[in-house]
Amino acid sequence: MVGEDGEELSVEDGSTVPTTNPARPETAGDALNFLIIGTDSRDLALERGRSDVIILAHVNHDRTRVDLVHFPRDLFVPIAGTGGSSKINAAYAYGGAPLLVQTIQPLVGVPIDHVAITDFESFKEMTDSIGGVQVQVTEAGGGFDVGTHRMDGEQGLRFVRERYSLSQGDISRGERQMQFVKGVMNKALSRETLTNPGRLAGFVDAATTNLTVDADLRVGDMRDLAFAMRNVRGDDIHFWTGPWSGIDMHPVAGSIVVMAPEQMQVLAQHLQNDTMDSYVDDVSPRQGFGG
Repeated sequence: MVGEDGEELSVEDGSTVPTTNPARPETAGDALNFLIIGTDSRDLALERGRSDVIILAHVNHDRTRVDLVHFPRDLFVPIAGTGGSSKINAAYAYGGAPLLVQTIQPLVGVPIDHVAITDFESFKEMTDSIGGVQVQVTEAGGGFDVGTHRMDGEQGLRFVRERYSLSQGDISRGERQMQFVKGVMNKALSRETLTNPGRLAGFVDAATTNLTVDADLRVGDMRDLAFAMRNVRGDDIHFWTGPWSGIDMHPVAGSIVVMAPEQMQVLAQHLQNDTMDSYVDDVSPRQGFGG
């Protein structure tokens, strides 16, 4: 943790900050924001550890579009309630999901409605419960060539874990993770799944067994949302990376991803107004995998 003058700060383990949710703009309608946290801990009840995956999923008011915003784990941001900055995944290590939520909300300017914590081992069961998924691979590496691949749970796990052979390391791995999440969403929302009671029940059971979700997100709500989104297809799911301008070496934090604050404000405005269909990121390298 780094203070405003560059001094190293320490944070007491388990520290929390008061809940201060941003007001929900009227222009957002009934848009929903989910924070998906992928952790290396198998004991999800601890809600602590290293968060390898941080994705904000924005579901628009009409339930016709989903935008997935990946926050690189080394993105250097202010950590809520500390007066200092650090890599964004440090918020989860210091204060679990509550501190990570309170750190991300000021960046995106919208309240996070629900939180889901998983590890990608758990995605194996969810993937296999729906008979595997199709994933579009845009960069070869880790035994996967460019193109469309059908993956079972074990293959999907290898796909999302790879980063050393990819051109931009964790940034590229974030793109892979979103591609895999998109594949799971496509299959879970497909007619093949929604009209098959056994398969749908199997997926819901795998999801609820392997996900730790906030107390306000009930199984019935998940089913209702899935039904409302039944017409969402691959072209309706869009990828972005939390705006960044490059990689740097920090004297205390080490290698960091440098945030692009002005572009982050642009992202926040589009989330607040539920206008992600017109959002453009021409600042982040590779344009944030957007589109």
